[in-house]
Amino acid sequence: MPLEQIIVLALIQGITEFLPISSSGHLAILSDLTGWSDQGLAVDVMMHVGSLAAIIVYFRRDVLNLVAGGFDLLRLHLSDRARLALYILLATIPAVLFGLFLKSVGYLDALRADPTAKLTVIGWTAIIYGIILYLADRMGPDRKRVEEMNLPPALLIGLAQMFALIPGTSRSGVTISAARFLGFSRPEAARFSFLLGMPAIAGAGLLTVREALETGASFSGDVWLAAALSFIVSFAAIAFLMAVVKRMSFAPFVIYRMCLGVFLLALAGGYVTI
Repeated sequence: MPLEQIIVLALIQGITEFLPISSSGHLAILSDLTGWSDQGLAVDVMMHVGSLAAIIVYFRRDVLNLVAGGFDLLRLHLSDRARLALYILLATIPAVLFGLFLKSVGYLDALRADPTAKLTVIGWTAIIYGIILYLADRMGPDRKRVEEMNLPPALLIGLAQMFALIPGTSRSGVTISAARFLGFSRPEAARFSFLLGMPAIAGAGLLTVREALETGASFSGDVWLAAALSFIVSFAAIAFLMAVVKRMSFAPFVIYRMCLGVFLLALAGGYVTI
């Protein structure tokens, strides 16, 4: 695999996985822009591993707290950290069930098989969920911290995460929007979104690992380079977003989503070509 392809894929994975701008929207046009062949399942797996490692390292105190909370749960001790671990676990279930449903009806496979439909769906979801992000950021109170999380808001954010399985939505974008509507401050909404993303990213990675092993994918040096670059870019993207949301709104990301959505719809309608 060409070095430039590895670098670009790692940049897209790391940046768009965590900024609320939709990774699928960018990946949808990558092959058309570059003419590159599919990178393969092994690269997909290791780039997700890099992204997951970035969350763990950046939020290491929260992660250690959640691990300790998990042990508290096993000992049937419902401490504050155990509650947070339980909320994240329960909030992950809706996305898992919705993912199984979409897989059973073949929706995502059918969408991938129809490039025009895929671009149209991603274009509209980029715009619609961009508007939702804007409204949530403008209307949501700005007072709650993750430590104040309880079961109802955790489940509502988990329900919102379901829609991230529809291409163009953005997992971080939709969960941050839900948290902002529920009164969490921008930094705390992003923080909970990233912590909630750990099981989702890990689960997607495990499924891809199984597929990669079944197809005999090779975990060569290129694959490990992709993982390392994905980790570096993901860590930088997380740090960037956490710094930005302390000083400004999500408006720049909303504007970017609007532009991306209009471009993809124009591409799907044949009004522009690449």
